[in-house]
Amino acid sequence: ARRYPWPTNVLLYAGLFSAGDALQQHLRGGPADWRQTRCVATLAMTFHGNFNYAWLRLLERALPGRAPRTVLAKVLCDQTVGGPIALSAFYVGMRILQGKDDIFLDLKQKFWNTYKVRQSFENVINIFSYIYIYIFFFFFLRKS
Repeated sequence: ARRYPWPTNVLLYAGLFSAGDALQQHLRGGPADWRQTRCVATLAMTFHGNFNYAWLRLLERALPGRAPRTVLAKVLCDQTVGGPIALSAFYVGMRILQGKDDIFLDLKQKFWNTYKVRQSFENVINIFSYIYIYIFFFFFLRKS
């Protein structure tokens, strides 16, 4: 991870996204849709892992540190810029990978509800993440 942080991050996102999709399908009780899980993994490998790696590095460089004001600024930036980009890319990317005609249909139908749910709990997670988890990865797993 220290030697190759970018590919490690991309593979981690692909694994987490795929596992999350498979778990969600399992909890719904239906049969596994491995084509969908492959689409989720592909999207994580081609966009989300790369975007989040670059986005979090940019945030840390633009707003370094763990002071409360800095952490809140990072959360605000993530929620107003990074979150909508990632969410839009997910809905559009999944439609493209699934070969659907109207690639913006899910984005139009699901974006605001998903964004509101995301806002309701992710702020707390991001604050914890920016204070503890990201700092761990930034200092201990970054390329020397």
